[in-house]
Amino acid sequence: MIEKSNRLLDVFYEIRGPIFEKAHELELQGYKITRLNIGNPAPFGFDAPDEIIHDVIINLRRAQGYTESKGLFAARKAVMHDCQRKQIPNVQIDDIYIGNGVSELILLSMQALLNNGDEILIPSPDYPLWTASVNLSGGKAVHYLCDEQSDWYPDLEDLEKKITSKTKGLVIISPNNPTGAVYPKEVIQKMVEIAERHNLIIFSDEIYDRILYDGAEHFSPASYSDDILFLTFGGLSKNYRAAGFRAGWMIVSGAKSQAKSYIEGLNALASMRLCSNVPSQFAIQTALGGYQSINDLVLPTGRLGRQRDICYEKLTQIPGITCVKPKGALYMFPKIDVDKYNITSDQQFVYDLLVDQKILVVQGTGFNWHKQDHFRVVFLPTAEELTQTIDKIGVFLKDYKGN
Repeated sequence: MIEKSNRLLDVFYEIRGPIFEKAHELELQGYKITRLNIGNPAPFGFDAPDEIIHDVIINLRRAQGYTESKGLFAARKAVMHDCQRKQIPNVQIDDIYIGNGVSELILLSMQALLNNGDEILIPSPDYPLWTASVNLSGGKAVHYLCDEQSDWYPDLEDLEKKITSKTKGLVIISPNNPTGAVYPKEVIQKMVEIAERHNLIIFSDEIYDRILYDGAEHFSPASYSDDILFLTFGGLSKNYRAAGFRAGWMIVSGAKSQAKSYIEGLNALASMRLCSNVPSQFAIQTALGGYQSINDLVLPTGRLGRQRDICYEKLTQIPGITCVKPKGALYMFPKIDVDKYNITSDQQFVYDLLVDQKILVVQGTGFNWHKQDHFRVVFLPTAEELTQTIDKIGVFLKDYKGN
């Protein structure tokens, strides 16, 4: 028998896990599956802006060779200029890394830092790639709780009491996946203060920083201190509906002088993969400097704004389901009354929903949530399809009794 590496024993990504594979099996049998499991805009008719597509096409001949390992100068310069909008100070071209999506850069940032047993604080619920990357890099993911009763903001007391001598960094995800929470300035500032007290690196996942509703504002942790190190992550996949382009960036800022060895590690790993996808790098300058069409989509009259409202209203009309209305991103994280429906396994619940109604969602424990009482829904389908789909969930639950 050829066995997988022991490093993979604690690595999970349930967004494309066993239930996703069951959905694929059903599709091969001829069933149509409504996929509410992944934030992939293109299949739902959210196209990247034409000017982005145009710039990639006209630059294809120039994209045949490797770039330098950190990426095209023009792409990194555009990210550097965007740091002014985000009020992140003292960022230079060499502080920016272009990657094959944020996913690659998250893993790179962990592999360059962690020794066996080092700890990283990650929110619960989380985007599970963060936990998987820590575990794959030999570290230990320690989950601090986010409080559903407080709009899913982090429980700062719980966070600080979980810091040990082995804690190296703190992950902040705002706007949040899976909850849709957008942390206010006061919460971000307090998290930065905690990191300063314990000399932690802050890893700030800001891939949804322009997808904001109801007048919510996004605040970058790196704009509040120069005394600790920050790694800030962004990309094209969500704000610009170009998920398949795999174009993301990582910004190193703050106490860079204290991190020369770590930065050498980042540079080494960036060089080992030669460079990221070059054609997509030609889209970055146009995306960041052009018209921000996402601003229209998130308005109450915009497509994303309307779909969020419909999804929330329909879900919360189902008996036994409650939900905090998201202020950002593309997701809801509804809570289901496990006593009412006799649910002891959220994985079994989403499996049963898939088999019975051909609707694919992700169980809450797939986001490192500690109870069996949540699931995540993506509100990218059209308003009509969302309405029909959530009605089917209601019909399914009417007679459902888990086991």
